[in-house]
Amino acid sequence: MANHKSALKRIRSNEAKRLRNKYQHKTTRNAVRDLRSLEDKKEAEAKLNTVISMLDKLAKKNIIHKNKAANLKSQLTKHVSAM
Repeated sequence: MANHKSALKRIRSNEAKRLRNKYQHKTTRNAVRDLRSLEDKKEAEAKLNTVISMLDKLAKKNIIHKNKAANLKSQLTKHVSAM
């Protein structure tokens, strides 16, 4: 167990950040899944912008790798344009 005050605070803050990152990542994965399941092109194009924004935020915060975000955005854009 940690002995210093700062180490105890770091443990608490790391746990809060871990939960926040986990929530944001899971929310984005669900949004990607929902976008892939859409049938209507107009609805998919509207949702595509929000999903891309979510992926960019995750990549910026290093929750996911920037190349993974780029690959997902590319795949989703191709999927929506092919509808």
